[in-house]
Formats: sequence, C-alpha cells, structure tokens
Amino acid sequence: MSPTSIPDVPSTATATQGTPLHKPSSFQHPLDPLTPDEIAEISLVIRHYIAAETKVKAIKFITCYLLPPPKRAVLSSLGIPLTPGGKPEPASTIVRKAEVDILDVVNGGAYNVIAALKGDKWQVETFEPLPEGSQPQISPEELIEAEVIVRENKRVQELAKAVGVEPHQICCDGWAIGYDERFPHSSRVQQGLVFARFSRHDNLYAHPLDFIPVIDTNTRELLHIDFPPHYSPSPNGPVLSVKSTVPLPLEEDTLESCKRERIPPPRKAFDFLPDLMAETEEGGFKPREGLKPLHIVQPEGVSFKVTGHELEWQNWKMHVAFSHREGVVLSTITYNDNGEVRPLIYRLSLAEMVVPYGATEHPHPRKFAFDTGEYGMGTMANELSLGCDCVGSIHYLPGAYIGHNGKAIIIKNVICIHEEDNGVLWKHTDYRPGGRGHTARRRRLVVSMVCTLANYEYIWNYHFYQDGSIEAEVRLTGILQTYVSKQDEPSPFGTTVAPGVNAHYHQHIFSYRIDPMIDGLYNSIVESDVLPLPEPTGSSSNYAGNGFTIHETTLEAETGRNYDWEKERRWRIVNPARKHYSTGKAVGYGIGMKGGITPSMAKDDSWIMKRAGFLKYPFWVVKDVEEYKGGRMWPSGKYMPQTRDTPDDSLPRWVAGRKSVKEEDLLVYLTIGTTHIPRPEDWPVMPVEHLNITLKPQSFFVKNPSMDVPSHQDLRSVPAFGGQNTNTGTASNGSSTNGSSCH
Repeated sequence: MSPTSIPDVPSTATATQGTPLHKPSSFQHPLDPLTPDEIAEISLVIRHYIAAETKVKAIKFITCYLLPPPKRAVLSSLGIPLTPGGKPEPASTIVRKAEVDILDVVNGGAYNVIAALKGDKWQVETFEPLPEGSQPQISPEELIEAEVIVRENKRVQELAKAVGVEPHQICCDGWAIGYDERFPHSSRVQQGLVFARFSRHDNLYAHPLDFIPVIDTNTRELLHIDFPPHYSPSPNGPVLSVKSTVPLPLEEDTLESCKRERIPPPRKAFDFLPDLMAETEEGGFKPREGLKPLHIVQPEGVSFKVTGHELEWQNWKMHVAFSHREGVVLSTITYNDNGEVRPLIYRLSLAEMVVPYGATEHPHPRKFAFDTGEYGMGTMANELSLGCDCVGSIHYLPGAYIGHNGKAIIIKNVICIHEEDNGVLWKHTDYRPGGRGHTARRRRLVVSMVCTLANYEYIWNYHFYQDGSIEAEVRLTGILQTYVSKQDEPSPFGTTVAPGVNAHYHQHIFSYRIDPMIDGLYNSIVESDVLPLPEPTGSSSNYAGNGFTIHETTLEAETGRNYDWEKERRWRIVNPARKHYSTGKAVGYGIGMKGGITPSMAKDDSWIMKRAGFLKYPFWVVKDVEEYKGGRMWPSGKYMPQTRDTPDDSLPRWVAGRKSVKEEDLLVYLTIGTTHIPRPEDWPVMPVEHLNITLKPQSFFVKNPSMDVPSHQDLRSVPAFGGQNTNTGTASNGSSTNGSSCH
C-alpha cells in the first residue's frame, strides 16, 4: 500500500500513509524524526493498547513525535566530547521513543502516551491522562472542521444572509480561543474569524464579516456568537458604540448589546492570483515587463553532502530534522577547525511565537495566536516548489506528522537545503601605487521552510557562513488579518487598508531556543556593556573626551535580561575551560539581535503577558534540566491552548528557581519581533519583512577561519551592455585596470 493523496487536510501537505510498509528496526541517527512507517505502526499499537487496557471508546490522534533521547547519550553515540580536549563518554544504549497526545472524542479528555521501540516492535510504555483543562495543540484537521461547523450552522447562515452572503460563500479561519474565562477549560474551544468568498479562489480576507462565532471542536456545537462594537467619529475623537471594553456575560452579549447596525462585507475584489487579477482589476491586469531571466547554476554540483538527515558543508556538520511543532530543528552542530571537531550547538529551533493584536474592544483582545504552541509550525508547513520557493541546485527533506485517524500525513519537500552566493566574504586593496588587492566571495548554506498560518506566511531560514557565523532569519509575508469597518469609521487601533477593510495593529514576537555546547556542555554567559569613560574631556585620563571601554559581567543565576540601548549591551556564550591564545578570553560565540529587539506593547499584568511571559525580556538563560520526557523546551509551556496563567513549565517559572548558570549545561532563549502598523502597501499581500539573529565567533578561532576560502573569478560574468559606451563616461568594460583581482 503506497501513500495516498489527501482531500481532507491542508493543501500544504502531500499524502497520507496508514499502514507501515517497512519494519522500523533501525535508524541512522538518534535524533532522526519518526518516519511515516513508524507513525503508522505507533498509532496501531496505541489503538490495540487502548482497546485492551482502557475504557476509552474512541480517540483522535493529535501529535506523535520523537521523544528526545538523553543529551549525554546522544553526544557519546556521536563521539562528541563534553569538555574541551576531553574524550567522548562511552557510548550507551539509546532506546528510541515516541511521545503521543490523543483526545477522547466521547468525553473530551486528553492523554499522553509514551511508546518505545523494543527490538523491532513498538510498545506502549506509559498511558497517562493530562491534567484537567490541559489541551494539546489544535490540529490542521480541527481548523478545517471549524470552517465546516461554522458554515453549516443555521444561526451563522442567517447572520450571513442578512448581509448578503450565501451559505456556500462563508469561510472561517479557526483560531484558538486565546483568553476568555466565559468558556470552560474542559471544552476544546475555537473562535472563528469569518469572511465571505465570492468566487472559488477569491481573496477572502477582502470580505470580512461582522461577527465571530465560538465553537466546541469536540462536540461540534456553536457555543456563542460575538458581535464586536464599532467606532463613530466625534469632535473629541472616536467613540465606541458601548461604554466599556469589559466582556459581558454570555447571556447579555448580543448584537443588541453592542449597539450598532449590521455591516455588510466589502465586495470589491483584491486578488493575488494573476488569472483572477486579470478578471477583477479595474482597467485590467498586466504582468510587469522588462525582467529578464536570472539563472543560478552550479555546473559541477553542490558543495554540501547529505547522509540521511546529517548535513556537511565547508567544515560544518549538523543534523536537520522536521518537527511538527518547531518546524526545522538543527542539532549537534559542529565545526571542523583545522582537524579539530569543535561542538557549538546541541539544538537550535524556534520554540514559540505569538501575535498579539492591539484593539481593545471585545472580543478582539482574544486575538493573540501562539502559532508554534497552539498549531505547530511543522503541521502548517508547505510542500516547497523547485525553482520557486528555492532556486538553484536544491536538496529536499520530507516531514511527517500524525492525523486524527492515526495515519501519517506526509509533506514531501518540506525542508529545502541549498547554497547561495552572498556577496563579498572579505576584501582588501593596497591603495599605494603598484599595490595589489584580493577579494573572496561569500557562499552560504541555507536550510529553510515555509509555513502558512491561516492568513500569514513565515519563511524560516538558517544560514551557515564560511567565517564560522550562524544566522537564524524569519521572513514575514502573506495577508493581513482583517476585520470589517463601516464607511468613514475611525480606526484608532488599525489601518483601513482598503474601503471597509481594517487591519489591526499587532506584533509578531518570536522565541528562539539555543541549547549551546561551545567546546563542550559546560558554558557560561558574559554580558558586556560598552561605556564611555566617566572622566570629563580635558581630564588627565580622557583629555580628548573620546574614551570608551567595555564592562563585562558573568551571569551567576537563571535570569531574564533587558537590552540597554545606551550601553550597546550584548551577550556571548563562553566556555571558561578554554582560553583564546591571544586575547586570553574564554572561547565563545556572541549573540547579535539588536535589530530585532521589540518591547511588548501589552501591560505586564495583561492577558497576553500571563500566557507569554517570555515577552518580558529579549534574553533569558536557564539551566537545562532533563527529565523522563526530555529537557526544558517551551517558553510558554508544553500545552498552550486555553491557558489562563503562567504555566509551571515556562520561562518565568524556571528563572524563579535561580539555579546557577556558571559553567553549567545551559539553555538560552532569545526574544525578537516586529511591531506591525499595517500600510496600504501591505495589501493585498504583504512584501517580505526580515528579522534575524546572528551567532558569531568571539575569541573562538585563532584568526579569521575563512582565510582559506578559495577565490575564483567567475568567467561567466560579462559586461551588462557588451562593453559598449552607454554614456557612463570613463567606466571600463569590467576588466581590472589597477592590479586588483579575485586571486
């Protein structure tokens, strides 16, 4: 039985597989993700266990993923030492395990299951109920079901009909409920952001409706319908149609209580598909002309090597894996420094992100999506297109996650690996007469994924450079989340990007998790402030008034730290057990995140800060504590949907323990983001916005490690205009005229 195509899960996936095709008896690397065969077999084993050992009558699977094996066991199996110059620990047996979350579809209860591979058979090791009110992440199937539930509801159909929308035109993006104490923890609640779609592939976000249904995904019931109030202009500024932003009790929260008329959706099309734009654009649509082909060619093939999930390139070696929750996970990253394999990072990934919106009128404050913890980056990932999402000579890795029925849902080309020319790596020219110059071009390795979270797209890139640097980049694009506005309605918390279409102000804030092993597991954090000398101009120690220096502090205990713009604060991860031969400093890697530091706009005691305490600081450090189900992972807790307080398993709770972080096995969490005040130019699809974090060696290498990068002049490069005079004065045809060369 081969994988089958799938009409009932997102278009971003490829196929399903319900029956194991091969016995999952071996794996190449202890961190390899579960295969479709393994997922299919694990689900069958769990079904048999439930039927034989429990009273649970019917289930749906929510998650199924590799339970990370102990860190020391992984490092010993790979021959990676724990200390500088030390020997690896003796290899120990690693038992391959899976962690699975399921829901009882009869009573709504949730269970966590651990299965272990014993020989060539998977066996259930533990079967435990989750604490009451704990909800596993929302599955893609539940998001699709939310639209069906809303569209088929008679009350919703009546409300849509009243503003000119037929039942078949109703579309709904299911969202986690966010924060709303009016609904019980025990219900699996989604809010539906509702739109109209007037043709098959019409941009539905151009036609928002004026109400928000709330449903129970398990029972398929409509629990409530919210009607947001609206604003009217006045000489003293916008006036809300109700007196307060406090949510009313459910029985009082009605269309009448919001004191406004119904608002029909705008009907003007704002399409993004070229064939539809040709039909709907006023004056017609014609693609831009004059853009000539640009090809990226590697005639001798790629410079990287892939063995299973292990990737090697230009002294780098790492493990690349798909995660249903984090998307791309990079592990056991090492650098070959002139024959010495030096460990750098045990695990690097996006651990969480949240998108809080700024409108205060209920129910809009509920809109703060935890796209990683509530939905999963991997489950929402795209199958990538050759020559479009990734250009050049490409290698893809697949991914798989579990469906409600226990089948593996497969995304064939989910992770893209390729090389890019990235400009100049280093250059210098001796300006003196007869002097020579030299240029080396920079190549980088790219590991990437694209995820669609309803209206938004996120492009996740990890870049590796020949100078030993690492960059984690996120690119934001897609369509703004919209709500309907009436004609001439003021918009104090959003931008009217098109008539009747309001895009609320919001933030995108990301938490990256770095599990460092800089020359071994036992690392420390050095915080550096750049300070002007306190002595005044004219003094004996600072006569010219130009002096500045750095003040360094080694962090003692688990903490969150703020950035200080006046002090140009920075952090680096160091290994005090090894010193640089010249500077005398501990070898380390510096963290660059200045351009992405964005303060949360929410109050410290707000709903969002209760659930996303990681927003408070851009830099966090905690000690890793490995337990039976792995180490510390999720900055806002493992089970995110419908939380109302700061979870015990979250960053704010961990740092309260104040464990030592000096020469310990550390975890670093970095918070970056952007505050999005939408523009009309972001409509109907937003141009890409960039955010990044860099990790750069500091007193780690003896010298610039990229001095040995060969420099080759690209003989395929030609003058743009064939060397003809194009009124550019004395410009040459590109040949060197001053002795400068690539080599």
